[in-house]
Amino acid sequence: MLDLALSILFSSLIFVIFKLYTRFRVQTLYAIIFNYITACSVGFFLSDVRVSIVEIPSKKWFLGTLLLGLLFIIIFNLMAKTSQILGVSVASVATKMSLAIPVLLGVILYGEALGPLKGIGILLALAAVYFTSVKKGPIKFNRQSLYLPVLVFLGSGIIDAGIQYAEQFLVPTEEFPIFSSTAFASAAFCGLMFILIRSWKTPVKILPRSIIGGIALGVPNFFSIYFLLRALQNEVLNSASVFTINNVAIVMFSTLLGILLFKEVISAKNWFGIMMAILSILLVAVF
Repeated sequence: MLDLALSILFSSLIFVIFKLYTRFRVQTLYAIIFNYITACSVGFFLSDVRVSIVEIPSKKWFLGTLLLGLLFIIIFNLMAKTSQILGVSVASVATKMSLAIPVLLGVILYGEALGPLKGIGILLALAAVYFTSVKKGPIKFNRQSLYLPVLVFLGSGIIDAGIQYAEQFLVPTEEFPIFSSTAFASAAFCGLMFILIRSWKTPVKILPRSIIGGIALGVPNFFSIYFLLRALQNEVLNSASVFTINNVAIVMFSTLLGILLFKEVISAKNWFGIMMAILSILLVAVF
């Protein structure tokens, strides 16, 4: 449970750091790339397994890290575009509701038990994510842009499912830091290639504060994935329970941090969502 709690903590810190980007006028795209470089470096530094770079392509999980890295960059940009066109609430709900994908795969592919009370807990979790994330006023969809939250939902779910599959079948425990680092290195490479291509039209000017912001983001980003992988090895909680508790608790804890640190106003719907989140965690964790 400690691993799961640490994953929730570091994942929530990511949202706090993103919030600070606006205050300190950090260039988000460049900071994200430096974040991946930092996360990659932290993983290689902390790894107990000394692996030569030339050995990594021979690992059976290598191709998966390339795909994950590409997805990290693509989904981030889709989330940004969804926030700009349809609103932050839509992007947040689409991202966190994706917990349904690894949960269902855990039941279908891995034969994980899902009793009635735990099933109710997962349904409550989905509702809690919506009510905790939604802001005042109804969510309005532009039908022509409806593909954006759909892609964010599917992409975020595929990332979680990919991490789940890697933990189950591909990555030995001692190679978790190397696996995570390689995925982050792949994301950094994709981001650098994107900047290089764009630089033909737009000159690249990276501010020092963006580098610092990327480093500040990279450390919790690495540990959020690292401790999630460790949490998936929990002998008491199956992956359906881990993903449910992880996603719902991140939404709940991030909301509370927003209140404490940024004086964000929380509506009655948000508080109702937080209460549903607590109830869903209890049902999933206990039963």
